[in-house]
Amino acid sequence: MAFSSYHVAVPLCFAVLSVAVAAIGQKLGKLQKDLSSKVKGENRTLSSLLGHYLAVKGVGWLGGRQRRKLEADTLNVKQVQEETLLKRLRKNANTCYGTQYDFSSITDSNVFRARHPITTYEHYRDLISRIAVGEENVILAEKPLILAMTSGTSGPSAMLLSTKDTNTEFFLQVKSHERAFPATDSLQRTTKLFYTPTFRQSEAGIPIGPNSSTPASSRHMLNLYTTPAPAFEVPPDFVTYLFLLVENNSGNSFDALRIKKQHLPSNPQDRWQELVDDIEHGKVSSALALEPKVRSRIEALMKPDPERAAELRAHFQDGFLGIAKRLWPHLHLVLAVDSGSNQIYGDMLRENYCQGVSFYSPFYAATEGLIGVNLWPQEPNRRYLLCPRSMFCEFLPESSLEENTPPTLLMEEVKEGQNYELVVTNASGLFRYRVGDILKVVGFHNQCPIVEFQYRRGQMLNVRGEKVSEALFLDALKTAVSQWPGAQLVDYCCAESGIMGDSIGGTDPHYQVFVELKGVRNLTEEQRYKLDVCLQQDSAVYKSFRIKGSIGPMRVQLVADGAFKELRKHMMAFSNTSPNTFKMHRVLRRKAYADFLLGKTVS
Repeated sequence: MAFSSYHVAVPLCFAVLSVAVAAIGQKLGKLQKDLSSKVKGENRTLSSLLGHYLAVKGVGWLGGRQRRKLEADTLNVKQVQEETLLKRLRKNANTCYGTQYDFSSITDSNVFRARHPITTYEHYRDLISRIAVGEENVILAEKPLILAMTSGTSGPSAMLLSTKDTNTEFFLQVKSHERAFPATDSLQRTTKLFYTPTFRQSEAGIPIGPNSSTPASSRHMLNLYTTPAPAFEVPPDFVTYLFLLVENNSGNSFDALRIKKQHLPSNPQDRWQELVDDIEHGKVSSALALEPKVRSRIEALMKPDPERAAELRAHFQDGFLGIAKRLWPHLHLVLAVDSGSNQIYGDMLRENYCQGVSFYSPFYAATEGLIGVNLWPQEPNRRYLLCPRSMFCEFLPESSLEENTPPTLLMEEVKEGQNYELVVTNASGLFRYRVGDILKVVGFHNQCPIVEFQYRRGQMLNVRGEKVSEALFLDALKTAVSQWPGAQLVDYCCAESGIMGDSIGGTDPHYQVFVELKGVRNLTEEQRYKLDVCLQQDSAVYKSFRIKGSIGPMRVQLVADGAFKELRKHMMAFSNTSPNTFKMHRVLRRKAYADFLLGKTVS
């Protein structure tokens, strides 16, 4: 759900730094000594260190300023939310849409809610299509930066608008983790596992693609990263790791690491030898399909390094448990989205490769924009403080989600311990828009709600009205896997029997569950049934339907190694979703995807 937007506000950052540059220039000798002392053994030029220093200090200053502003906003949430709403309405009052709903005469949130309906994507589809072909002043008074494609987790990928205001919110929060992780305030470079997405153009020439950017989009940011610009042009399944493994002082964090399979080496235990050989000889494997120009640019930055290759071989031969800390002793932090559908990948890294390294999920965000920030990075449960100036937020109580015209609550009206669906009015032309995320209010910071993500409304199992959420099912699955000797969960998804048709036979409604495991080659019927028992223990409603016989027992299919990686490629081939934003669907809604996994079943 999180994405970076450095390129949007970088000019602002460097304008702020112009005064600092003059002062630093007067003490250059002392600065060089100080900078060098901050970098443990790295051989870097003064210009590289200086650029890094300026960026870190400048972004840190902006982040601190934004944090103080956020703190003040939480003291008067109702007023700040009203100001945010009216600002959005005034800015777009003269658009076709603003005229239709008479935005100019709306005086407060009560009038707005009475006049404007709650919306879903269908409300905007035709309006955004008009913008894509070049019509102006439809929803927004400004031209969007891009037409941003959503991940499509809960249905077809949607095309939303992205503006400068939306992206700037992310940039101003990027250094909020330094208070909790002071060791990251150094000049050790970071690693960003990311690659430049492919954009297509609308009829009006507006880029269409994911709402994300690469550090290579700003030359000012490249000093912060271990990965050079050319490597961001190819998927990070291999090339990024060459430059990462070359670094023996890859310092403070993996910046914006996405805990998704396509951003991790396919089979690190199998491919390390290939990577090390390339480092030893200063080349890129001929087995990797690269355009000749890209290969040439990457190899021009490499040189043979047999000494580092020997170190790497020794570490890899000692096993992969805790390998990250052994490869990069100064690694302090992994920035990651490790909740929701990415939770199992975060668990996998923490328990294996990144054992002993802190993880931090800094943002709660979506294509719609920044929603919340995590001010409690040391807490195991990911909690986010809603940002009152980012969006105007409303909340639908979980019990009213199926009503035709459900009433909404405002930030100051929600109750701790209750679940709500989030409804937003953002800076990018969405008004009273149902995001589809179900949140739990777990507390308040001053007057502002603190929330935990629970599940996506469209990712709920529901064959008889039982409504089993993704979080509930995953907890049961993890409990069951812990009782399967030697098994480790790699990936999973489910399908409701209704979409399967004749593929599976039988008539009782039930869940078809596909799991990829390490450590086991087969599951007994007793082990498979254990998952059903665990879900019954966690869900009284599911248990009652099982006892009555109106829901049949789950059918658990063990799929082959790599089946989910192949499924991701298959799913992306039939959608507009970028690999940078793709999230695995935990509940499959297309028969073709379920049939694909049936074909990969080994037990």
